[in-house]
Amino acid sequence: MLPPGFAYHSGFLTCEEADLFFAELRAAIAWQNETLVIFGKPRHVPRLIAWYGDAGTSYRYSGVQHEPRPWFPALEALRHRCQLFAGARFSSVLANLYRSGADSMGWHSDDEPVLGAAPTIVSVSLGAARRFRIRRRRDRACFDLVLEPGSLLLMSGLSQRDYQHSVPKTAKAVGERINLTFRMIEVSGLCP
Repeated sequence: MLPPGFAYHSGFLTCEEADLFFAELRAAIAWQNETLVIFGKPRHVPRLIAWYGDAGTSYRYSGVQHEPRPWFPALEALRHRCQLFAGARFSSVLANLYRSGADSMGWHSDDEPVLGAAPTIVSVSLGAARRFRIRRRRDRACFDLVLEPGSLLLMSGLSQRDYQHSVPKTAKAVGERINLTFRMIEVSGLCP
């Protein structure tokens, strides 16, 4: 059972759709290998990333400013489906490519002020299945979930205030995984 604010939908895309989107996005996204400064030392981000979105949807996290690349048809099609499913509008997407089990995402919340106090974030998984962890902030109780290809995880309400999440490393042999997190950046003059 997932905590409040999290809802998992395993069959958001069919297997065929998930495979097609994975192949197209793997080739078309302008993947970047970023470096962050952590405790004064440069460190490579343990995954490849890319930021796409509407004009003006710059996004700053972990001390790095991301300027949006323009939408292209496959990303636009997924955005449209996610908006219909979630009943929300999304102005941007963060794409992550996990190349192997050594790539990961540490504990964090998507709680930057530009996302608003109670953002709706849709996470679509393509490629290999990966373990996803959710941790309650107040007592560190954990919830585990396996994100299957073609699945959608909806995070809404106070999920980002009350919980953190991560994709831990694994020693198991796993294939590549693409994760797309659609979100609304609150930009003055651009949002309804």
